[in-house]
Amino acid sequence: MYLSVPREIRPGERRVALTPDMVAQLVKKGHKVGVEKNAGLAAQLPDALYSAAGAEILPDGQTAYRQADIILKVRAPEASELSFLKPDSVVVGTLGPLSDPEVGRQLADAKVTSFSLDLMPRITRAQSMDVLSSMSTVSGYRAVLAANLRVERFFPMLMTAAGTIAPAKVLILGAGVAGLQAIATAKRLGAVVQAFDVRPASREQVESLGASFLSLPVENAEAQGGYARAMGEDEEKRERDLLAEPVQKADVVIATAMVPGRKAPQLIDEAMVRSMHTGAVIVDLAAETGGNCALTVPGEVEVTDGGVIIDGTLNLPSMMPSPASQLYARNVVTFLNHLFETWAKDAASAAALGPVPEDDEILFATRLTAKGEVTHAPTREKLSVSK
Repeated sequence: MYLSVPREIRPGERRVALTPDMVAQLVKKGHKVGVEKNAGLAAQLPDALYSAAGAEILPDGQTAYRQADIILKVRAPEASELSFLKPDSVVVGTLGPLSDPEVGRQLADAKVTSFSLDLMPRITRAQSMDVLSSMSTVSGYRAVLAANLRVERFFPMLMTAAGTIAPAKVLILGAGVAGLQAIATAKRLGAVVQAFDVRPASREQVESLGASFLSLPVENAEAQGGYARAMGEDEEKRERDLLAEPVQKADVVIATAMVPGRKAPQLIDEAMVRSMHTGAVIVDLAAETGGNCALTVPGEVEVTDGGVIIDGTLNLPSMMPSPASQLYARNVVTFLNHLFETWAKDAASAAALGPVPEDDEILFATRLTAKGEVTHAPTREKLSVSK
């Protein structure tokens, strides 16, 4: 198979879908790999490293698309790239159909088979392919570093000849992968950390990292796959009531609560923001899906009249493009190995591929389009609603 890696052209995206070490693995297994010129440069991976790993350096994105059997992406192809897609080719990436279902229609119209890795089922044998967990790890870490720089105070307690400075109080909302990494990072920096999650099962993980746990007794708080389920209005109000005092006292709030395919729950309302002290910081990792804070502006850092800083920066993994690309590429290659073993083991090109096996849970869950149709049922439902 010929696999190609176009340069990511979405504004602000600095990651790359394959790193040179992963290229070497694919070449060793007999595949040909093409990488668009400077595709990895923003992730500190120059073309020379890809060439040394056995990749062909391609002159432009159009060549990368036209030459490929399988196109490897971080994000979905942009509008300007759709015309480059070759019918019957395969696209693999984090395509985001639950937040932007139109991408499914566009890829179906292009007559390509596509797999969206952000749809990966949360099962044991798919853990090594779970790009959401990998990128959430980066986001949780980066969020705490961003808060540490903005809060303008020490995270650890300092005992000096001039007196003692109390440690920063950090509140983490949501104890998924990003939240747990945020807890661990804040604790390493010496902060006093509290964490909130509606899932009682999170308590043990939170406390094992040295944070105190805030919980709201809610029945059936956990949805399929281990995610928190969407809460009703009454339940969200109870959450805000519980969080009002911890938010008021916090120096830093890291908000990570998200529900796949849904608007983020609003856990911090305007009154709670007004109650916070001047110089307090909110970093809202849920900004892209509406934000956990009522005042979050996606993609912007705002300062309220009361001096509270609200950071709605998007795509935090792209702010650490080198390690984020390393993690992402390992997930991608693990998925490709499964794809080759399960579906494409006897095909020399994408045109020779038969139907995707319906009995494979991983391929079936992540497949977005095939044969001119949107095959992912939740995306089809969103498209039908939007008509």
